[in-house]
Amino acid sequence: MTSSSAESIRPFRLAIPQSDLDDLHDRLDRTRWPDQLPGVGWAYGVPLGYLRELVRYWRHDYDWRAAEARLNEWPQFTTEIDGARVHFAHIRSPEPDATPLVITHGWPGSIVEFLDVVGPLADPAAHGGDPADAFHVVVPSIPGFGPSGPTHDTGWEAGRVADAWAGLMDRLGYRRFGAQGGDWGAVISRELGRAHPDRVIGVHLNLLPGAQQTTEPTPGELAALSPREREQTLTSWHRWDAWQREGAGYAILHSTRPQTLAYALTDSPVGQLAWIVEKFREWTDSAELPEEAVDRDRLLTNVMLYWLTGTAGSAARIYYERAHASGRAAAPAEPSTAPTALAVFPAELQVPLRHRAERTENLVRWTEFDRGGHFAAMEEPDLLVDDVRAFFRQLREKG
Repeated sequence: MTSSSAESIRPFRLAIPQSDLDDLHDRLDRTRWPDQLPGVGWAYGVPLGYLRELVRYWRHDYDWRAAEARLNEWPQFTTEIDGARVHFAHIRSPEPDATPLVITHGWPGSIVEFLDVVGPLADPAAHGGDPADAFHVVVPSIPGFGPSGPTHDTGWEAGRVADAWAGLMDRLGYRRFGAQGGDWGAVISRELGRAHPDRVIGVHLNLLPGAQQTTEPTPGELAALSPREREQTLTSWHRWDAWQREGAGYAILHSTRPQTLAYALTDSPVGQLAWIVEKFREWTDSAELPEEAVDRDRLLTNVMLYWLTGTAGSAARIYYERAHASGRAAAPAEPSTAPTALAVFPAELQVPLRHRAERTENLVRWTEFDRGGHFAAMEEPDLLVDDVRAFFRQLREKG
């Protein structure tokens, strides 16, 4: 392949063959259901009754073609970077002086996370905002995820993805740009700002790995903190401890045996659904069911991008690559000099501590909200959009 062909950008549209949808429906009709202990709720995992009803809705009421048409409203493309196919949406603002912004999803998310934020970010005037806050928005699928398709070599951890994003933005003609993300998107965005500070205007995160309390604080540690910091430190520790004891199984499996998991999730749509919907229940700001925080059809569209592209296993590999990384990826992350904002949503599984975040980040904005969880762009799109706008406006005004 020549350099010019390797760097070409090709138009892309989602156009799933009807045969793939027929196969999905056939598999859903023939689901082999497990038993369940009575009265255990969600303690052992996704309850049988809940999942049966969700699968019934998926099979008979959910409309993929409507979701496909909605996604295809975005101009989409593919290109090859560092040997991997990269799918992305590129929504240019009608405002010529808009700030370029790359937004990155995580697991078990996808570009579907951003359906409600891209419009207000790209065209604020059409959504009651200030045209000066406009962005040219780039929404890539992480290599190994969804329409980017499986990766074909090892080593695709967050740092390599960040370098690929720098290459993508250069290819699109954006020398300077901002970055935003949560979950793996936060890890990638943070690394993008750390490794390419000359190009990144600012980094907006709604999760900051490493800023939480991961060991039980000693009396001496607590005594050195203000009353509010003590309360936050204990909350951060208790939530981290609970996740390690009860919620980290998926991450351990992704980090050690993603290929073994891939057989189950690539063969069973109900298995794929359960693997993802559990996280939307546990990580969102919902009292009982994930649909209380995220629209049911939107959740299923997110699952469909994994199912229809067969990327359950390749998406999980990013955990393995990080856990088994060497060289730069394995080294302790150096402090970032990129101006950084953190939007703190109360139901986030990792509770960040400002005094810890300031050790590693050039923190210029810290916003705490009273609602929302891990999937901020889906749960509270207006809050996230307003904070992203305010952060980059702050950087512009500072000069």
